[in-house]
Amino acid sequence: MKTSTASNRRSLLTLLCAAACLALPVTGVFAASHREAPLTALDHKADITDWYAFVSYDNPNKVTMILNTDPLLEPANGPNYHPFDPEVVYEMKVDNNFDGDEDVKVVFRFQSEIRAPGVFTSFVGAGGGVSTPANSPAPVSPGTPIVPPAITALDGPGSAGLSLRQTYTVTIQKKVGSVWQTVFSSGSRKLYAVPANVGPRTMPDYPSLAAQGIYDLGGGIRVFAGTVDDPFYIDLGAAFDTLNFRAGAFATGIPAVLSDDQDADDTVNFAPDAVAGYNVNSIVVELPTTLLTSDGQVHPATDAKAVIGTYGTTSRPRIKAQPTTAGGKPSLSSNFVQIQRMGNPLINELLIGTGDKDKFSMSEPKNDSQFAGYLLDPLLARVLNAAYGGVVAIPTPPRLDLLPLVTYSAPICPGCTAAQAGPVADLLRLNTGIPATAKAIRKRLGVLAGDFGGFPNGRRLSDDATDIAARVVTGVLNPAFNVFPNNRIGDGVNGNDVPYQESFPYVAFANSGRNSRHQNPGTSGCVSTTPPFLPILCPTD
Repeated sequence: MKTSTASNRRSLLTLLCAAACLALPVTGVFAASHREAPLTALDHKADITDWYAFVSYDNPNKVTMILNTDPLLEPANGPNYHPFDPEVVYEMKVDNNFDGDEDVKVVFRFQSEIRAPGVFTSFVGAGGGVSTPANSPAPVSPGTPIVPPAITALDGPGSAGLSLRQTYTVTIQKKVGSVWQTVFSSGSRKLYAVPANVGPRTMPDYPSLAAQGIYDLGGGIRVFAGTVDDPFYIDLGAAFDTLNFRAGAFATGIPAVLSDDQDADDTVNFAPDAVAGYNVNSIVVELPTTLLTSDGQVHPATDAKAVIGTYGTTSRPRIKAQPTTAGGKPSLSSNFVQIQRMGNPLINELLIGTGDKDKFSMSEPKNDSQFAGYLLDPLLARVLNAAYGGVVAIPTPPRLDLLPLVTYSAPICPGCTAAQAGPVADLLRLNTGIPATAKAIRKRLGVLAGDFGGFPNGRRLSDDATDIAARVVTGVLNPAFNVFPNNRIGDGVNGNDVPYQESFPYVAFANSGRNSRHQNPGTSGCVSTTPPFLPILCPTD
């Protein structure tokens, strides 16, 4: 949709610039779950930052799911860095019969070991190893090995410097009637989590080290777990400063409204990416589609059985008793309580009110009708309508245009009948019959740009959940509201700071603790807002 005339632009500019000065109490605007709920703001290890599910790029008969946790990890934050929490159960869940309840689950549990308890940091190493010099004071004699060789392996030779090392197990279960049956277990096989990227002296070839964490478990199953670059991208600071988007970043001159050229560019950022340079803990699994569908078959996109609903959860022991003696281990109950869940990134972050976020996180998707008020008359839409001085018109509630996001229906499920729509449930629905989109024609706006291989048909790493969510909440799924400026709202960040991988595990490996950087309004890397979009400093206004 082309933008309006110059006079309309000037009117919009006047209204929107005035609206930018408003001080509205906005919560959870334009953010993935980076500490978005009160409970997980205090429990980072159990905080799900993002959830992804998509048809694998290299095999239309497989699905990749990615669960990211522990937000905004500073790569240099030693000496313990960012291990997974052995007390947390990390689960990926799939509904395949339209009832909003899980029918398949993939369960991950982690274990930690300290291999060099006398060393002051988790990871240490240099070259071929370093010995004490000639002036080493007694009782350590000169020539005594003191620093192990650089870390080049997760196990065996080259792994001596991995003091903190984590292994994990994978279990896949399917519900048969009301009974859970284990259909796969990694058993006693050692699966090593990839550690943080400390720096080039300690880990001189980190990409090769990280690639060792990719495991083929047989039966078409692959897994990876470790610290990686956070794939999410957003001008977070501007969003949380009461929608104070940077007017200088937009060719329209209107805060948070992209020009046609800016909107069509899926690679260049016009505002700073606040998540740039940060890491996150990531669990990635690739499974045959036949493990996920209700009948164990592959179906075409027009068949309702091709569509699954996915989400991720984290859970903790219901009771934890701290040890009574120094150095002892806590006592943990065998019963678990869910701490966080995430399906569609639009729902938990942008629509559920802060007062109900913990309740929402700890409940099950099949019971989401209790939150229907948030979905059918979202406050965020009204905030946008008010903050933009009425220029952004929104549909009248009940917002039936949002039902495709919370039920099984077209366009994600073109083969679904009304009886198969199921209950209102926060699930990231994926039509496994729609193959992956080739990189050359992939669109960051997914379905909104005619690319049905992306969000909200599942979610790929590169999908611009921020811009898509902002537009959807203002009504663009309703043709009457798919107009300017609703269909040009965005934060000016159109892509990640580092490229993703085009093959499993798709995530970019972790940023270096020594050599990484973060973006800010004065960091180079943004571009001018008029053609030919030459590099400039990110705008500070």
